[in-house]
Amino acid sequence: MNAALHRIATLIRKELIAVLKDPRSRLVLFLPIFLQSLLFGYAATFDLNEVPYALLDRDRSQASRDFVARLDGTTVFNRVAILNNARDIDAAIGRKEAILVVQIPDDFERRIQSGQGATVQAITDGRNSNTAGISTAYLSAVVERFNADWSAAHGHAAVPLRVETRAWYNPNLETRWNMIPSLIAALSFLQTLMLTALSVAREREQGTFDQLLVTPLRPREIMIGKAVPPILIGLTQSTIILLVARFWFGIPFQGSLLTLYVGLLLFTTASVGVGLALSAYSATMQQAMLYTFVLLMPMMLLSGLTSAISNMPTAMQYLTLANPLRYAIEMVQRIYLEGAGFEWVYNDMWPLILIAVLTLPTASWLFRHRLV
Repeated sequence: MNAALHRIATLIRKELIAVLKDPRSRLVLFLPIFLQSLLFGYAATFDLNEVPYALLDRDRSQASRDFVARLDGTTVFNRVAILNNARDIDAAIGRKEAILVVQIPDDFERRIQSGQGATVQAITDGRNSNTAGISTAYLSAVVERFNADWSAAHGHAAVPLRVETRAWYNPNLETRWNMIPSLIAALSFLQTLMLTALSVAREREQGTFDQLLVTPLRPREIMIGKAVPPILIGLTQSTIILLVARFWFGIPFQGSLLTLYVGLLLFTTASVGVGLALSAYSATMQQAMLYTFVLLMPMMLLSGLTSAISNMPTAMQYLTLANPLRYAIEMVQRIYLEGAGFEWVYNDMWPLILIAVLTLPTASWLFRHRLV
């Protein structure tokens, strides 16, 4: 028994030494746990602490000003724009300047003073059904308080004010209309990053790396040869998810396939650049997998897939600027649900180009550096 326990203890000690002897492995094992706990605590929240809204007040009466003052007096609603006509609504929501547009009709004061009851229209951004539903609920709470105070002050028994809700790009506020198009980028990102991160590390571990070096191929050519297959696989995976979204779930595609695939190509190239940099830096497949898993969780969390980026702390929002998945999800949602063209998603495309321009040369430099 003692001999068996000694052998087991020796094996345990050997495994711990193998895992912990590398300073980088120790860092990967312990530091990400702390950082990810902070990310989950701050970023993974479905609470909506601020509702940026645009106002279209057609009445401009004392009653409408009283109602707007109640909105602005809360700690939740933040007026970001005052619209002059209905044509401005498209730009306010389309560019994500506001997630809610409050439209007050031109007969607002007359109707509530006569006891007929008025309607306030709430136009929400249905591309994120969660924030749309929560912002509408907040507006309804303000309307209820307005109704109670108005009835008490004027003695009307009828409800003076009602909310009429309309969701753009997702009329029924179905969660899958927001989630499934986002997965066109998110699911392919998972597979592409993992596949690319293991490519060079696998060559080293299997002993075929030296054989590759004696071929006439230059390091840059080897990197290109390893980048193209994951890009093709990623685009194929995105196509499969696109077909599922359109024909299985019946989510209507509003945009241009050319615009969508140009954006997906840029996104996949940027993802492959990140994966190749990880692979070239890693000495073994185990290290490559660890580095990949360390990056995947924060990237998914900071992508806006499950919770709105605008609801995250400012420091977290700055971190999302280096995340290619953040731009891809916003781009795909706008093209798929909104029908946005190149001129509308350009601001999501050029950061992907920048990430690819930075990561691919870095991967090539790491590859050459690891040869010596």
